[in-house]
Amino acid sequence: MPQLQLSRTEGTSMSVRMEPLAKLPVFWSLAGKRVVLAGGSDAAAWKAELLCACGADVHVYAPQADLSLTFAALLVQTPAEGAGRVIHHDRPWATDIMQGSALAIADCEDDAEAKAFFCAAVIAGVPVNVIDKPAFCQFQFGSIVNRSPVVVAISTDGAAPILAQAIRRRIETLLPPTLKGWAALAQSLRETVNRRLQPGAPRRAFWESFVDRAFAGSNAPQASAADDLLCATEAMAGSRTTGRVTLVGAGPGDAEYLTLKAVRALQAADVILFDDLVSGEVLELARREAKRMLVGKRGGRESCRQEDINSMMIDLARAGKHVVRLKSGDPMVFGRAGEEIAILREHHIAVDVVPGITAASAMAARLRVSLTHRDHAQAVRFVTGHARDGKLPKTLDWRSLADPTTTTVFYMAGRTAGEICHHLLAEGMSEATPAVIVSSVARSSERRWSGSLDELHVGIAEIGYDEPVLIGIGGVFATAAANYENTHRESSLKSWLDSRSAMLP
Repeated sequence: MPQLQLSRTEGTSMSVRMEPLAKLPVFWSLAGKRVVLAGGSDAAAWKAELLCACGADVHVYAPQADLSLTFAALLVQTPAEGAGRVIHHDRPWATDIMQGSALAIADCEDDAEAKAFFCAAVIAGVPVNVIDKPAFCQFQFGSIVNRSPVVVAISTDGAAPILAQAIRRRIETLLPPTLKGWAALAQSLRETVNRRLQPGAPRRAFWESFVDRAFAGSNAPQASAADDLLCATEAMAGSRTTGRVTLVGAGPGDAEYLTLKAVRALQAADVILFDDLVSGEVLELARREAKRMLVGKRGGRESCRQEDINSMMIDLARAGKHVVRLKSGDPMVFGRAGEEIAILREHHIAVDVVPGITAASAMAARLRVSLTHRDHAQAVRFVTGHARDGKLPKTLDWRSLADPTTTTVFYMAGRTAGEICHHLLAEGMSEATPAVIVSSVARSSERRWSGSLDELHVGIAEIGYDEPVLIGIGGVFATAAANYENTHRESSLKSWLDSRSAMLP
C-alpha cells in the first residue's frame, strides 16, 4: 500500500486512509436513460431541467391541473442540443411507472405519500430521492458548478444547504466560464497526447502547461490552440524533460492569505521544499502526491544551509520535477529569492515567482493600521533586523531611519530590539514615538505589544523572540492599541451574542 508523506507535525508514518464520507460522490451518466419524476411543482421542475441537461428522458407524472407555471413553461421549451426530453403523463404516479427507470424522483406533499413512493422504487430496484425529505432518499442532489465537461458538486449531507450554496459561489469565482472550452479541448486531445507522450514526467509536463494556459486569463481557447499544443508534444517527445522551479510566497501563516496562483502551484508540484515558518494549513492545500521536504532556516537554530537548498532544487529540476520552493511571506522580501533565482538561471533551469503577502502587510491589516496614513507618514521602509552574523547590519542609515515622517518595520528584529532603540534615539527620534511588536503574525499564537520607542525593551521582554518578530515604529501606530482593544471587544461581543443565540429555541 502506498505511504502518505506526512508533515513534520504529524509524527510517524501511517498508511493512507481516507477520512469518513457522509455520502459517496458519484458522477452518473444519464444520457438516453429513462428517469421518472412524480409531481409538477417548481421544485420538481428544477429537477426535471437538471436531469434533462444530463441527457435523460424525464417522464413526469402529474395531472395537468397540478403543474406549476414554471413546469408548464418548461414543457414547451425546445431542448438544447444534446439534452434529453421532458415527457408529460397527465396522471398521478403509480407503482407501474418504475420499470426500466434509472432514477426515481418525487415531490410529495406528506410523509405517507413519500413513504409509498420510496417503497415502490426500492421494490423495483430503482434509486430514489424524495425532494426535501431526507428520510426517503437513497441519494441526494448537491449544489453544482457547471463548466461541463467540468462539473463540481457540493454536498453537506443535507445538514446546511445554505453553506453548500456559499461554497458553490466561492468556487464559481475560482473557475472562469471559459474553462468549459478548455476542458472540451483537453477531452479532444487526450488520446493523441497519450499516444505521443510516455506516462510520467513528459505527459505531466504537457498537461501542466495546458492548465497554465487555461488559467492564464479569461479567454476561451483560440482555433489554433489544438495545433499549438500538439506541436509542443513533438518537442517534448524528442527531448529529455527538464523540470522547473516556482518560488511561492506562503504569506504569514493563515492559509486564506494565499493567492489563487499560489494554490495552483502547490496543486501542480512534484516536490515542495518548505521553510520552517510555513504553516501546516498551507501545506494541506498542496497536491497529495507531492513529496514535502522541510528545509527550514531559523535565526539562532540549527538550519539547512542555503547551498544545500540550491543543490536540491537543481538536482530535482534536472530529474524533471516541478519544484515549489515555498517561503513564508513574500519570497522577494527578505526571502533570499535573488540568490536562488541567480543560481537556477546559471544552471539553465526555468524559474517563476508567485508573490505572497509579506508579514508587514499582514501586521498592518491585523492592527487596522495604514502604514502610509497621510497624516503621519509619507514613506514606508522594510528593514532587516539582522545580518548574516545575526547582528544589526553595519550599513543601515540610522539618521534616515529616524525620520518621523517615515513608517519603519523591522523584520527578524527580536534579538536586536534594544540596539534598534538605542540607534534611533541617538539620531534624535522622540522617545514618545509610537511602537508595536507583533510575533507570529496571523497565526493562532500571535502576540502583540504597543507602547513608545523608549519602552521597546519592555515590549520585547514581554513578547519574547522565540517566534518570528516584527517591530513597527512611527506615528501610524499611535492607534494600534485602541484598534486592538476595539477589535477584541467586538470579537468578544460577537462571541457572546452567538452563544446567546445558540440558547434560543
